[in-house]
Amino acid sequence: MPSKRRIRWAVLPLGIAAAAVLAGCTPTELHGFLPGFTEDGQPATDRVDMVAGLWVNSWIVLLVVGVITWGLMGWAAIAYRRRKGQMGLPVQLRYNMPIEIFYTIVPLILVVGFFAFTARDQAILETQYDEPDVSITAIGKQWSWDFQYDGASDDETVWTMGVQAQTDERGNIISELPTLVLPVNESVKIKLQSRDVIHSFWIIDFLYKKDMYIGKDNFWSFTPTREGEYAGKCAELCGEYHSMMLFNVKVVSAAEYEEYLDTLREAGQTGDINDAYDRLQNLPGTGGSIDENVEEVDH
Repeated sequence: MPSKRRIRWAVLPLGIAAAAVLAGCTPTELHGFLPGFTEDGQPATDRVDMVAGLWVNSWIVLLVVGVITWGLMGWAAIAYRRRKGQMGLPVQLRYNMPIEIFYTIVPLILVVGFFAFTARDQAILETQYDEPDVSITAIGKQWSWDFQYDGASDDETVWTMGVQAQTDERGNIISELPTLVLPVNESVKIKLQSRDVIHSFWIIDFLYKKDMYIGKDNFWSFTPTREGEYAGKCAELCGEYHSMMLFNVKVVSAAEYEEYLDTLREAGQTGDINDAYDRLQNLPGTGGSIDENVEEVDH
């Protein structure tokens, strides 16, 4: 009993100190300095808190393991150092069963734990909405973006096509970037496609990115929870001007979103543009043949 009391009284101050430190943290610090949160801690989407939680808790566990490991290394270096007057190696131990069990079981528990929490959160993040409020197709191309807002018919489907970012001599962007407009507090499902090579769709503050492949669609579902403007970019090296493959995201009210779609309809930007400008038209399973392709080239 006395030993348990001593442990309890030793741990109690540590717990109080940790609580005091955490209480003094800003929302930015509590979320591991990740983007996607306002100063008062409001997330950009309904998924951001989950990603930040996995990130921060993983680092806390890793830091605890690091502190214990560094402490044991320091203790061993001091306790078993060569003393004055000693010669040769210290007494060598062939094995220590409790320690060997400890450093076998604990890493196994950590690996299983990390895998379980990651798999749990990934399953939620990768769950796609069956009937989203908004369906959008984002198309990556060297080196810009096209965005298609899918409707029930071609007349209701509208689109914008972007061009590569242009810079001045100092590297400042001087052209208008492609803009993806999203309604706040409405479920969104984005179909991710590529026109040419592998790209990666990344909205930085949304703390998630997904690759885009030619001939294979990817999907991403989420709900924007905060109005504002966010930066997006390609996160997969896709050629010479990869760094210029940028876009903006605007999260607006539902009314502003509908007004934006109306401006695209008035501009005549309606219909499906998914395959109109794809660079690779001879994918397996498309029904084309080598002879047909050669014939088209000859003509």
